[in-house]
Amino acid sequence: MGCSGSSLNKQDRTVKKIRKPKPWKFPRPVTWNQLVQMRDEFWDTAPHHGGKKEIWDAIHAAAEADTELAQAILDSAGVILHKPDMTVCCDERGTKYEIPRLVISL
Repeated sequence: MGCSGSSLNKQDRTVKKIRKPKPWKFPRPVTWNQLVQMRDEFWDTAPHHGGKKEIWDAIHAAAEADTELAQAILDSAGVILHKPDMTVCCDERGTKYEIPRLVISL
């Protein structure tokens, strides 16, 4: 399933700016090392969820950058934000990329 509005011409769509995701809680207590391991596991398997590896790489880099750099990375890769907290992104072909909040470090 693609993102809504992904078929729009670049000039017609409203560009969403990245913002920090809302605070989240994990269902159970985790240590910093466990969180890092869960993040690594997600990024290692992300390309297997569909989409292009280059887009996953751009989203990964953006997820670990500050908001200004993240915006530049996503813009240059042609990534369209469906949600400004980066939890749902699309590429220019409409492929949807869902990102869990636990991997976003903004």
